[in-house]
Amino acid sequence: MNPLTNMKNVLKLSEHELHHGGKKSWHDMYRDSAWIFVAGFPYTLSEGDLICVFSQYGEVVNINLVRDSKTGKSKGFCFLCYEDQRSTVLAVDNLNGIKIIDRTLRVDHVADYKPPKENEKMDEETLRLYMEGCAPKPQLQQVKTEKSKERKPYK
Repeated sequence: MNPLTNMKNVLKLSEHELHHGGKKSWHDMYRDSAWIFVAGFPYTLSEGDLICVFSQYGEVVNINLVRDSKTGKSKGFCFLCYEDQRSTVLAVDNLNGIKIIDRTLRVDHVADYKPPKENEKMDEETLRLYMEGCAPKPQLQQVKTEKSKERKPYK
């Protein structure tokens, strides 16, 4: 199916669900996956640019910007993972069909995405991103306690 037709169908489905209600949403079949597919963005956008756009709906923990193996240039699509699956519903509903630099985005759920395996052609930074993801590391706070003074019994 043509990507633009698919995008319009998703928008119609969401609009129909909004007006007619229902007990189950079409998003429910993707409730086990926090990954989304994003296509149609300008080739000049980097991983950081995409994270800036998509982080308004949740914490982005991983991104796989698909690049040409020889030139390293973006192919204009990526797979993005949120920390919370509910963020995927917000991103699909709100970002599917928007325009970025005169290009229309297609944003859709991904049911069974598996991140790419290590490749000997990967540079050090890309390999680190695949292994650790791009989410900020949690900072553990140490709780300071005052030393309690022992009281001697009064005699």
